[in-house]
Amino acid sequence: MVLYILLFLLVTVATITDVARHKIYNWNVYPGIILGFVANGFRTVAVPNSGSVWDGLIFSLEGFLACGLIMLVCFVFFDMGGGDVKLVAMMGAFLGVQQGVEAMLWTFVLGSIVGAVILIWQIGVLRLISKSFQHTMLILRARSWVPLTNEERQPLKRWLFLAPSALAAVAIVTTGLFK
Repeated sequence: MVLYILLFLLVTVATITDVARHKIYNWNVYPGIILGFVANGFRTVAVPNSGSVWDGLIFSLEGFLACGLIMLVCFVFFDMGGGDVKLVAMMGAFLGVQQGVEAMLWTFVLGSIVGAVILIWQIGVLRLISKSFQHTMLILRARSWVPLTNEERQPLKRWLFLAPSALAAVAIVTTGLFK
């Protein structure tokens, strides 16, 4: 339980700085990553029959690497910030592979929902449907992909805060809300 509280506090700080300054700071995530390793190492010692310190460190390392490498791919191929990569890797260090990847996926789902809501709010449902239909018809007539114009791409270039979605994802995963 203490492990989850520590993670929740660290992700809360990242959420506050992400919303306020569009930045997730290294002074928050780097100590958080180390704390995830240390806490999981001590957890295996404190809980009877849960393994050795090495088991806890390996648990953290696997989660850190799984989440971190997936996010690194997203950073390289998509427009994702480096702070988001480190934040999700920190979540993996605390939660291990299974819960870490689950939290990462929840982060993506919740972030996508928030992004869609923002897009609908700013453009409007009818205009969004109309523009999508027009573009689909253009593609069908051309019989190949037709790239969006700069004007059409402009509403898609919105800043998206991933840390609040990560905070909600940590809450979902650690409480077992949807299990």
